[in-house]
Amino acid sequence: MSSIPHRSAAPPALDAGAQPRPARRAVFDTPAGRGLLQLAAVLVFFLAWEAGVRAGWISEFLVGKPSGIWAIFVKSLMDGSLLWDTGYTLFEALLGFVAGTAIGSVLGLAMWYSVFVARLVEPFIVAINSVPKIALAPIVLLWFGTGLVSKVALVISMTAVVALIAAYQAAKDADKDLQALLFSMGGSKHQIFHGVVVPSALPAIIANFRINIGLGLVGAVVGEFISSKYGLGHLIYTASSLYDLNSVWVGLFVLMLVGFLLYHAIDALERNLLPWKMDDGRPHIQV
Repeated sequence: MSSIPHRSAAPPALDAGAQPRPARRAVFDTPAGRGLLQLAAVLVFFLAWEAGVRAGWISEFLVGKPSGIWAIFVKSLMDGSLLWDTGYTLFEALLGFVAGTAIGSVLGLAMWYSVFVARLVEPFIVAINSVPKIALAPIVLLWFGTGLVSKVALVISMTAVVALIAAYQAAKDADKDLQALLFSMGGSKHQIFHGVVVPSALPAIIANFRINIGLGLVGAVVGEFISSKYGLGHLIYTASSLYDLNSVWVGLFVLMLVGFLLYHAIDALERNLLPWKMDDGRPHIQV
């Protein structure tokens, strides 16, 4: 009797474009899985920090202690001082961010209308942008006083030039062929600006929001460092003067949280205004 050769079962066919992934990676390669890993990393970091301080390997005087940071956070949250300081800094940053970004974006787009004017003012823009805006803080405070207006003016000075450069560069990169086509069909410069330049520059302008929102927080905090009675910058500066590292970390961590939330708010704004730019969140090539 002839023996029938044994054939192993053929592997299941993969869908077109599908990439095999290890089961363990597939579990964590989801929003919930990544969130759990990130939360675990944060917890491990703070537990190691606390353990190092308690064991005497890390100086509590120099770096603080997580349990002390938490105690101060809860206390300042309950008495309302932390909420007031956070709201004050957030209001300054948002007001200056909106004003500075709007002014810079409008001026940057307007420079598209005249190549001569753009080339004429470009060296001045580069010179202004090269100056650290923190160096302008004493002048701004001298001009506008120590109140809210000076902090907003400092934020505007930090965001307007960045927005102007981003908007003008995006306007220059607008589709030249499409502009020529509209011009050949009798379109005016005003129509080309509204029909081609602004829509083409809009993604770059909104993407620049992510940079400017961080600069807005920096400007607000720097202004509060120099002169202020309220705000997270005032909290951090006062606590550092008293060598109260736990309070300093409270202010820093709250700033991180505020920046994180603002970043995701801008991300949601971009998703709503520019839905065609969004994908399913998966990389194009998976190895």
